[in-house]
Amino acid sequence: MKTLLPTSTAGSLPKPSWLAQPETLWSPWKLRDEELDEGRQDALRLSLDDQRQAGIDIVSDGEQTRQHFVTTFIEQLSGVDFEKRQTVRIRNRYDASVPTVVGVVDRPKSVFVEDAKFLRRQTDQPIKWALPGPMTMIDTLYDDHYKSREKLAWEFARLLNEEARELEAAGVDIIQFDEPAFNVFFDEVNDWGVATLERAAEGLKCETAVHICYGYGIKANTDWKKTLGSQWRQYEKAFPRLQTSNIDIISLECQNSRVPMDLIELIRGKKVMVGAIDVATDTIETPEEVADTLRKALQFVDADKLYPSTNCGMAPLSRDVARGKLKALSAGAGIIRKELSA
Repeated sequence: MKTLLPTSTAGSLPKPSWLAQPETLWSPWKLRDEELDEGRQDALRLSLDDQRQAGIDIVSDGEQTRQHFVTTFIEQLSGVDFEKRQTVRIRNRYDASVPTVVGVVDRPKSVFVEDAKFLRRQTDQPIKWALPGPMTMIDTLYDDHYKSREKLAWEFARLLNEEARELEAAGVDIIQFDEPAFNVFFDEVNDWGVATLERAAEGLKCETAVHICYGYGIKANTDWKKTLGSQWRQYEKAFPRLQTSNIDIISLECQNSRVPMDLIELIRGKKVMVGAIDVATDTIETPEEVADTLRKALQFVDADKLYPSTNCGMAPLSRDVARGKLKALSAGAGIIRKELSA
């Protein structure tokens, strides 16, 4: 990116209240059929406009056309039965009713490509598109077919790669894979998790990113974080392997976080998407608070490799709060740009 410290969001933005219940994950759609298709496109346009008005440099769809960052992709795959549900432990933190893998998984058609083409027609700005990562996908399902987390992850990596290549052809500049599971299953991350992630990104010429965070600001996640002690060193387990991977950008949580900033040193040479906005609170950061987080990060990453972002998606927040946080992110990055050019 030509812009110094290009800003972006890590994931979702709140949906309009006429499309889905505000401040709620997995909220059902309020519209149906053609009205739903039109409504989702309208919401995408509004989300883009919010990002533009806030001064965000790398824009996204705000995940306006999907109910959830993982399950919307899975819904379009064959071999997964959404009627046959099982309760599983998600991220070793909370129980959820999930669909079951009952046969060979495949991708009969593209999932997000038409949405990406629509977004590309709306803007000349760089676009980042998020996909679920293979390990996080398998952690959001019950597998009654492969009976192997690794085998299923490799299958999902293949399907994600097909989707990613089509998204790149549709004009997407950065493809991000969301892997919050990397902060939990450390042995698997190093044994095969990063390798399946690399398979998902295989052959892409656009930039690639992996987003690893501590989750949305929901109770199950905030309660879990209270058990992690005075320092959150989970990144220490995955970063050395990611540093040698073919992924271009590593996205991590920093704002109001107990993650030691010096862990960024473990991925020296990579571009780093630094979370400078806390998504687990309605309190809107000041630009100076954002700038302070970025200054600390600059001790461990070169300015031309620093991408200011949010800790995670903001779907559970109100639209007003999310807008305020986007403006603070942009203004905080602006403060550091001035300091660097002085």
